[in-house]
Amino acid sequence: MTLIPYDDRDGWIWLDGDFLPWREARVHVLTHGLHYASSVFEGERCYGGEIFRLTEHTRRLFRSAEILDFSIPFTVAEIDEACKETCRRNGLQDCYVRPVAWRGSEVMGVSAQASAIHVAIAAWEWPSYFDPAQKARGINLTWAKFKRPAPDTAPTEAKAAGLYMICTISKHAAEREGYADAVMLDWRGYVAEATGANIFFVRDGALHTPEPDCFLDGITRRTVMDLARSRGFEVVQRHIKPEELGGFNECFIVGTAAEVTPVAQVGEFHFTPGNVSLSLMDDYARLVRRQG
Repeated sequence: MTLIPYDDRDGWIWLDGDFLPWREARVHVLTHGLHYASSVFEGERCYGGEIFRLTEHTRRLFRSAEILDFSIPFTVAEIDEACKETCRRNGLQDCYVRPVAWRGSEVMGVSAQASAIHVAIAAWEWPSYFDPAQKARGINLTWAKFKRPAPDTAPTEAKAAGLYMICTISKHAAEREGYADAVMLDWRGYVAEATGANIFFVRDGALHTPEPDCFLDGITRRTVMDLARSRGFEVVQRHIKPEELGGFNECFIVGTAAEVTPVAQVGEFHFTPGNVSLSLMDDYARLVRRQG
């Protein structure tokens, strides 16, 4: 597969209120967000020309910025419209959308209150996050070495760039061992999430999912919970110990990128994609297309 660098593409990127040719949307190497992770972002998908749960994503972007102690210099409505126009300007109907906000290069140091706040939005074609054939069979996951931090040690309610450092390390390690991804525990040793997706388990027709008290309560996660309840499935949010996984018969992960993806393995535990995970995978696919 030919690698197409993200800095060398045709198209347009929205940057601080204006559209720039893709290759001209650049920042300085001394940007605070690069050195101190003062950056927040969203991941969104556009289906048939409509961005799924757009305003919900934008509001979370603003909340993440607030948690990191900076204010986005636009309104929610302005960012919503900029996301839509970015897709239109690039002629995209089905794509991934990435808004990102960060502190600029005016100040270099831990304290950077005088830094300007920048916002950019890019959109590009991005197919299924996992190979479709593999996805149908269920993907294989391993355990991550790193744990999700306690909420009193990191801003865990924010979708902040710095929180993904251990996710990249963990996913790289998993891929080197032949796995698609890794499952992370939290600082107490409970099951938390995959590196970029929330996780669900199934037993006796009921869904069990970790309590999101130190990681993102994902927008896709909440959507899938609503779909499950509409089918009459019980949804239980609770702390889940790793050794409990042997008592579940199905497992799947959810996220904007992953959508709903069945899981066949987490470390030493094995699952078979069944009625619950496959029906919710289909329900979610139908929902995003009709923009429910």
